[in-house]
Amino acid sequence: MRKFSIKSTIFPLLLTCLMFSCKDLSELNENPNGVGPETVNPNLVLPTVLTEAAKLYVNLGYQDIAGVVQHTQKDAWSSGHNDYDWGGDQSWNAYYDILRNNDLLYKRSVETNFEFHQGVSLVMKSFIFGLITDLWGDAPYTNALEGENGGTDNILPAFDSQEKIYAGVIADLEKANTMLSKGKADYSGIVDNVDVFYGGDPTKWRKMANSLLLRYYMRLSAKQPEIAKAGIEKIVANAAQFPIITTNADDATMSFPGNSEADAWPANAVIDASGSNYRRIKMAATLVDRLQALKDPRLAIWAKKVEIPLVVDAKLPAGTDKIVDGKRYLSPDKVGKTVVDTDPDYVGLPTSFSALPSAYNLNPTPGQTSFNPHVSFLNEIYKEAKGPLLKARLISAAEVHFILAEAALKGWAAGVAKEHYEAGVKASLGTWTVGDDYDKYIAQPGVAFDKSIKQVLEQKWIASWTAATEAWFDFRRTGFPELKAGPAAKRQVLPLRFYYMQDELRINKANAEGAVSKLEITSYSQADKGNSPWSKQWLVQGTGKPW
Repeated sequence: MRKFSIKSTIFPLLLTCLMFSCKDLSELNENPNGVGPETVNPNLVLPTVLTEAAKLYVNLGYQDIAGVVQHTQKDAWSSGHNDYDWGGDQSWNAYYDILRNNDLLYKRSVETNFEFHQGVSLVMKSFIFGLITDLWGDAPYTNALEGENGGTDNILPAFDSQEKIYAGVIADLEKANTMLSKGKADYSGIVDNVDVFYGGDPTKWRKMANSLLLRYYMRLSAKQPEIAKAGIEKIVANAAQFPIITTNADDATMSFPGNSEADAWPANAVIDASGSNYRRIKMAATLVDRLQALKDPRLAIWAKKVEIPLVVDAKLPAGTDKIVDGKRYLSPDKVGKTVVDTDPDYVGLPTSFSALPSAYNLNPTPGQTSFNPHVSFLNEIYKEAKGPLLKARLISAAEVHFILAEAALKGWAAGVAKEHYEAGVKASLGTWTVGDDYDKYIAQPGVAFDKSIKQVLEQKWIASWTAATEAWFDFRRTGFPELKAGPAAKRQVLPLRFYYMQDELRINKANAEGAVSKLEITSYSQADKGNSPWSKQWLVQGTGKPW
């Protein structure tokens, strides 16, 4: 840090005072270029709310939660991703930071009468609070953003029940639907380029609000089926009043400029020139095997073919281990009892199969810095810092159609299940540039509609690639897809929630312990007791799901 002498700092200041008549020092301390929260334009706050929320969401769905739902596995620094070894300090601070900025956005939008911004703020408030309660359970809600007002109840806020938070999320989304119901010309203050999701289009924001309503009503379907049914049926029956996302053009997405670590696709090999973060992520065998069985064209978009396939041939002389024409040939004695995957195209990393996953499939260089040529890396596009397919996807047409297909299969008035299922598949294929393969794909056994919720949720799981958080929440409430923990996992079943962080348990002790006491301890909670990823939130208590 550069140091200045006191004299060299004061002398120019005194000289300036003598020359120009010194003003009151309080005036000198005002930053003429600064903007205080009491005067800030909502358009200066909006981009921060949107970009930070999108980055949080994609980091969940592309990192550890992708490991939970077995889209990917890591072959180094893998215990959190593969084995759910999360420790006890999963912080929600970043989520509440966004909410504080969003609260400022809302208050300034009210003061400036920017109704569009108010509606957007309500949508984002619902999205983030919904995510917090989805991930942790009970959480500060009513008084969560009142710390500046003082008082113990605001500084150490009570945890609202999960039931109350979902009700608040739904109420705010319904309010946003009304607030965003006018034409663009009827709003004040819209600046298109600060809205990185929809370019200042209130109709698309309205569709996002109502699509999120579908998401949260379905989230409640096992716990509060009457509320979920009535909510979804109301939206479907009143399409003009509750427009929803039905085409990819209306998906809530955010692209990445790719200029720095702060605005680039996560785990790219451009900002991280070593490529180590990209190199660690492999396709999970669970996903690869299913995509191969279904001849799914998305596999080639998401994964690379193995660099060097294995060939085990009993005709080879004992001791054979050599690479010929890009393939590694092995005699059976060189393999022994080791399980290997000799697929010539795509090989996934089995779920949590070992404490040394980099050794899988006879990798000749296992270890933290290994390069395994016998397991599929992600496609080269995921090495880039930006690209047409590298987007945070907060909610999509595919998800909306799968929600409605599931609702229809439950017997609710949500349209025709087959039509929504097929529309969901088609939307996802289109998103990943393989829409021309739809007719062939949908006609295949296993893909052709079989009238089961299991099939709908399997396709929804596939379609949630890079947005895997939704697949985790679907698994939690339904048990589909039927995912199993691997032998090296911290528990024998998949986790259900995040830990309450240690700072909250220490500083807001009484309220945090009250929330922990409401969690249902299961046989898998073990030493973590109540505050365990294997303890059940209100949302799944009494449902018998997912295990």
